[in-house]
Amino acid sequence: MRRFDLELLNTLSVVADTGSLSAAAVQLYRSQSAVSEQIRKLEESCGLVLFVRGKKGASLTPAGSRLLDHARKLLLLNDVAYRDMQGLSLSGDLRLAVTDYFRPNDIAKVLKQLGDQYPSLRLHVSVRKSALIELDAGSGDFDIGLSMRVADRVRKESVTVRNAFASFMIRREPLLWVAAPSFARVSRRPLPLVALPDTCSLQRYMLARLNEAGVEYFIAHSASGVAGLQSALSAGLGFSCLNASAVPADLVPLGGTTALPKLPHVEFSLIVPDAANHALAGEIAKFLVAQPA
Repeated sequence: MRRFDLELLNTLSVVADTGSLSAAAVQLYRSQSAVSEQIRKLEESCGLVLFVRGKKGASLTPAGSRLLDHARKLLLLNDVAYRDMQGLSLSGDLRLAVTDYFRPNDIAKVLKQLGDQYPSLRLHVSVRKSALIELDAGSGDFDIGLSMRVADRVRKESVTVRNAFASFMIRREPLLWVAAPSFARVSRRPLPLVALPDTCSLQRYMLARLNEAGVEYFIAHSASGVAGLQSALSAGLGFSCLNASAVPADLVPLGGTTALPKLPHVEFSLIVPDAANHALAGEIAKFLVAQPA
């Protein structure tokens, strides 16, 4: 029986996370041709096509998605085994500030798994807005922050970070216009929008895109957080935009018939204010990346 090469599986994971061979090459400190060769070897070993390559990057095939789930578990197990052999473990108190857009449907389960993986680690988790996580970095209020930003090359959110803190990009996923299956646009009438307060940077971005596209809408419901936004959408009160991992199973993406503007991706990053926590953040980042969506 053939055995997988962990280095090739790591390359698979990085390409899947970054969305392109060129971006993965930068992160892996390899040439793009070397990354392409590693993917070719992995596909040859499996006898299956793992990525579809196009102008917009590389996307996983169904076979690639299945292998990615296995790869992340194997890479995590490798790290656990290495730490055990080196006598390394994560312990003590960790104050983690998290945006509520990060996998809100299963974040509690992910954090429990983190606690199970590192039983000597005491987690103190607070949910905050991404802009505040970035602005408060270095205040001493938390050790590691998990924030979200819109990956829009044209428009950049004007958030000032106090210092150039280290960060780890751990996840990239699309933004989607979503609503309940029963949602239907009534011709020549404004669309009912479910929104969060304008203190949310994603909501400001969403409104700006709608206004630029000339989409007529009205605020049908204003929620205080992502959970409330999800509930209002599931109840059929209107439409909104959410990152892919925050879309509940009972909502559907809106097609092109609603004439809504195209949305970019969002990126989740770990922000590490204190250099002493870099190694710790690296381990947390590996764990979060390894968890299947």
